[in-house]
Amino acid sequence: MDQTSLDMAHAAMQEAPEAAAPRMAFYQTLADTELYLLLETEVEAGGGEITPQLYSVEGCQYALAFDDATRLANFAEAAAPYAALPGRVLAQMLGAQSIGVGVNLGVAPSSILIPPEAVRWLVETLARPAPARTEMRAEALEPPGDVPEPLLMALDAKLARAGGLAHSAYLVGLRYADGGAGHLLAFVDAVPDAEDALARSISEALVFSGVEAGALDVAFIAADDPVAARLARVGLRFDLPEPPQVPEQAAPAAPGMDPDRPPILK
Repeated sequence: MDQTSLDMAHAAMQEAPEAAAPRMAFYQTLADTELYLLLETEVEAGGGEITPQLYSVEGCQYALAFDDATRLANFAEAAAPYAALPGRVLAQMLGAQSIGVGVNLGVAPSSILIPPEAVRWLVETLARPAPARTEMRAEALEPPGDVPEPLLMALDAKLARAGGLAHSAYLVGLRYADGGAGHLLAFVDAVPDAEDALARSISEALVFSGVEAGALDVAFIAADDPVAARLARVGLRFDLPEPPQVPEQAAPAAPGMDPDRPPILK
């Protein structure tokens, strides 16, 4: 199969093992990737507890997860029960019980053991507070200037996964009355119920890019707001993708597919 996003992030981390940026990018990709957790038994229809297969390595317990169902089947050498869930949800489940995770073990170039302490670190990092929201002042806006490349890449990746939550976003510079400066990401026509999720995603982009939290504020405006025209003139625009089309009669999701209703880890 073609290289996955996790394969590429892992390769970049391996090429520069002492560098922080590729390592942070790997963990960000892991958190955003849908993983297939190997289970001991099938989960009953309608949900319920899930029991991952656990393996002991040097005194620590590890669950096994794969970024593709075919990779899980190749590891198990047969059909095997699994739960599909986002990496961030899996980290929360395992971190609470001091369980590590083996990712793509023996079936992909991104094969790696992530120990319990690293899983807990990921959970704590994802829980950092979102950037401050600010009121838009047209006279304070200016082109964003030099923005760290890791931050631009992290923002682009995050916004690419936010299809349907807003129409677009602009990155601009801010100039304050006291001479201070900063940056702001303004979302245009965001879905009201999605504002917290969007702010949280920007927080994660900041953290995993290595840029200090607080260096980027977040705002939400309507497309007919007069400030929107100024944003379009001076800002760096990000177009969010259209939301995916959902079939009218979609098949029931596998256990763990709904991030708002994570499975119970037994």
